[in-house]
Amino acid sequence: MKQWILPAAILLAMSGAALAEDDSYLSMIVGLERSSGKYGGTSTTDTTSIPLSLRYATDDWSLKLSVPYLFVTGDGSVIVSGGGRGRRSTTTTTTTTTSTTRTTTSGVGDVVAFASYSLLRSEEGDAGLDVAGRIKFGTANTKLGSGENDYAVQASSYVALGDFTPSLMLGYEKLGSTATAPLDNAAYASAGLDYLLGDASNIGMDYWYAQQASATGYAQRELSLYAATQIVEDVSLRAFVMKGLSDGSPDTGYGVSLSSGF
Repeated sequence: MKQWILPAAILLAMSGAALAEDDSYLSMIVGLERSSGKYGGTSTTDTTSIPLSLRYATDDWSLKLSVPYLFVTGDGSVIVSGGGRGRRSTTTTTTTTTSTTRTTTSGVGDVVAFASYSLLRSEEGDAGLDVAGRIKFGTANTKLGSGENDYAVQASSYVALGDFTPSLMLGYEKLGSTATAPLDNAAYASAGLDYLLGDASNIGMDYWYAQQASATGYAQRELSLYAATQIVEDVSLRAFVMKGLSDGSPDTGYGVSLSSGF
């Protein structure tokens, strides 16, 4: 129960700050994401995630708190962790566990807290450099997570070239390790290209890479395509499809999310 104290305190601080700042922005995001893959094994693991997030932005700061509800069907050879890497809220790491029985486990996943600061920004706002930190709290049970906290730092840059905006992100994550699920620290990176369709819509693609994080695991390589649009004022819809390019990633995945400001 103590693992929930800090995430709850962050949530209360975000809500209080939103009430105190007139120029702040608080939004809620709910999504549905599905992925499926063998992760280098012979049995498929299917994951459905329903992430719920609160995001608070003001001036150069952005804070986000997320928690997914998970449904995982597999033989137990894959750990599911709500690390929030890339654009998806779940990650998977192959373990040494083997079983021929497929079962479905469901429950609340790991709580993830994310803070980003705009270190550099052009006067027009079309180029910048952001630094960020992330904590994945080991709040989920051991069938839905490692049970340990993970810590990550990252830097991302972007520059608008007309309607195109290329971006690059580099990060490093300290993964919580246990005797039953030994994990190594890992570097990760992504490269993206966004295209502005109009004032309220955009499409883009992302390539994601993460180092191998366990002796029995694999590096992650993924390619994602996404589209986003503003439905009405302060309400946006986003969807993506993903293709895994290595045994460390799902074979396929897709998702949709709805964001509403208030």
